[in-house]
Amino acid sequence: MSDERATKRQQELLGFVDGFIKGNGYGPSYREIMRALGYKSVSTVAIHVDALIAKGYLARRDKSARSLEVISLRPDMTSGASSQRSQPDSVLNEIQTRLNAAELSEEQRQDVVAALKLISIDLQEGSDT
Repeated sequence: MSDERATKRQQELLGFVDGFIKGNGYGPSYREIMRALGYKSVSTVAIHVDALIAKGYLARRDKSARSLEVISLRPDMTSGASSQRSQPDSVLNEIQTRLNAAELSEEQRQDVVAALKLISIDLQEGSDT
């Protein structure tokens, strides 16, 4: 992977692609990316996707549509590594404290934990969640 970081817009696109794949089980089309991120043309999507591929964040499984896959969400990660972001303990503790204090049903609590995992925040196993 290149040591080059993704731009803010590329990170936004990368996050969208990652969430789309996790939610749907397949990659988004360029038009879906364009609409979701408010781009004016598909060529803008192609430019960002090509740059993210060159930087090692994305790959295409093949030449077909919807074949994008996320290789990395961070520049310091190697291919195949876990995509969990390093969170300061204070942030994780605050999330855990607020989650424990919230009056949520077990189903709602599981939904919150699942949503946190979508943004690469994994609360410790064995916690009160």
